[in-house]
Amino acid sequence: MESITSAQNPKVKLLLELQQKSAVRRKHGLFVVEGRREVERCVQSGYQLDSVFICPDILDTDVPHLDNRVRCFQLSPDVYNKVAYRGGTEGIIAEVRSRHFTLDDLQLSPSPLVVVMESVEKPGNVGAILRSADAARADAVIVCDPQCDLLNPNIIRASVGAFFSVPTVACTSEACIRWLKAKGIRILTAQLQDSHYYYDTDMRQPTAIVMGTEATGLTDQWRLAADAHIKIPMLGIGDSLNVSVSAAILLFEAVRQRQH
Repeated sequence: MESITSAQNPKVKLLLELQQKSAVRRKHGLFVVEGRREVERCVQSGYQLDSVFICPDILDTDVPHLDNRVRCFQLSPDVYNKVAYRGGTEGIIAEVRSRHFTLDDLQLSPSPLVVVMESVEKPGNVGAILRSADAARADAVIVCDPQCDLLNPNIIRASVGAFFSVPTVACTSEACIRWLKAKGIRILTAQLQDSHYYYDTDMRQPTAIVMGTEATGLTDQWRLAADAHIKIPMLGIGDSLNVSVSAAILLFEAVRQRQH
């Protein structure tokens, strides 16, 4: 295991660039995963690690099992603290080979539950929705016309590893609508206009819950494609919730209905 004690080391510089720049992630076909739990879930989901960086002074458990193709580097505490994207990552960071799913790759259950996000900008919201989708055993998350890189470290972090358990696809809204219609999946758009309360809407059949941005909501393309419009009661002064909170409420209504 090669030891690295300088932040000027080329491997350390690349690691930092992979965290910060989507263009570098695309160029090298790599993204960054921090934390023992996240690295383990990444490997369990079939992703290939390229390099692993370990700080023995911080790592308080055994290194996850790695195959012999993975390059391992030992970082000094000073260097690790410079490259760690967040605190409390247990002394392990991995560079991981990218995988890109398409709509045709998705394996659906007999009555699929899918979450669709249109033009969501904040990586933290994408990660939080992935976490809820995992908890609700959704078949997939589809990000239409994405405004952020799906391999952004903030998405991986906010999902707490759910990024690796929920198949996630990026595509255009047009392609997604066409695919949902072809699969017979009912499109429910979350919107205030011309809507019924979500708990009065049947979600037991194949269902796609479609979320827009908090600022502008969904585009007319989705409103027109919808089979039903749904809303969450807003009893206070606000007219909307955080998009990830709304997605969680709607997902677990689908879970509730399907358990009865």
